[in-house]
Amino acid sequence: HRQFRKLTKTKGGFANENSLLKLLYAGILKASERWTHPVQNWNLTLSQMAIHFPKRLDGHIDL
Repeated sequence: HRQFRKLTKTKGGFANENSLLKLLYAGILKASERWTHPVQNWNLTLSQMAIHFPKRLDGHIDL
């Protein structure tokens, strides 16, 4: 939602619905490149979650 808001908040208006859809499609393509990057410090986050929520992750992730 934030990515789409960034795209559309500075635009005053759109000529038609198709122009908005084209902009959002281009935004999805650009944002999807960032969604495939690994999460930074995931191992640290996962270990801290295991400490704060003991036994909750046992069935989902091998620690």
